[in-house]
Amino acid sequence: MAVLHDFKVFAGNSNRPLAERICEYLKRPLSKAEVGRFSDGEIQVEIGENVRGFDVFVVQSTCPPVNDHLMELLIMADALKRASASSITAVIPYYGYARQDRKVAARTPITAKLIADLLVTSGVTRVVSMDMHAGQIQGFFNIPSDHLYASPVFLDDIRKKLNPDEITIVSPDAGGVERARAYSKRLNGPLAISDKRRPRANASEVMNLIGDVNGRDAIIIDDIVDTGGTLTQGAAALKAKGARRVFSYIVHPILSGPAITRINESVLEELIVADTVPLSKSAQACTKLRTVTTERLFGEAIARIYRAESLSSLFV
Repeated sequence: MAVLHDFKVFAGNSNRPLAERICEYLKRPLSKAEVGRFSDGEIQVEIGENVRGFDVFVVQSTCPPVNDHLMELLIMADALKRASASSITAVIPYYGYARQDRKVAARTPITAKLIADLLVTSGVTRVVSMDMHAGQIQGFFNIPSDHLYASPVFLDDIRKKLNPDEITIVSPDAGGVERARAYSKRLNGPLAISDKRRPRANASEVMNLIGDVNGRDAIIIDDIVDTGGTLTQGAAALKAKGARRVFSYIVHPILSGPAITRINESVLEELIVADTVPLSKSAQACTKLRTVTTERLFGEAIARIYRAESLSSLFV
């Protein structure tokens, strides 16, 4: 990777380790910015170096605490805009509020669109994110947006750790079929689908399994693991249908509430996640949890955006 000088990378507080690894890949230092709090809790941002005329990239996942990290990103973008940055690209490994991408009942908001509007208003001129909950969120932006996928990293790991001839890719619900089908196509393996019913938010019940996993290693593919209910119930259902072992590859490890307890007590052999969301101490201690890194994907995306090159080769 050639050293690139005419752009700068900043980071908020949500995922600074990933930002540092991205900068290591790009062979450049992480730019200086102080993101703190006033005594009353208001966010205070101070950009620590000149950005006039520079293309700048701000790495910030809007992960829990979602509202704090979102406000940090918005205020950093405003500070960079007022400091005369030439362009401001928000690199958002995990796009919070993405599950609120449509009206699911009367008088409910479409918050994913609201967040897009706030980012544009703050001064962001481009957005880069990974495995958004719904691909159509890209259309919520009136600025360029690039939607990356963790699949190159996950597929490489699957091929190294498991025998492709003995695996079945599993979608945990009907909405994830397109994602799971893409994996099964590239691994040349069969596909199974869980028929899931969700009576309320953060609660689900697996009703049936479409496909055959008997005697095979089942791999559950999804974009978000939150409380872990869907994942662990799905794993149990796969075991009951004769799966030899159950693995799961999930991009964004939110892991809220009872998630770690559920994973530890589940039949899952291993849960592999990306580093788009930093893990809590309890998650780091979970022996069934393993993280794979995405800094090459984000680093390449940043370099190619700066050089006005195509990103299509980063997609599988």
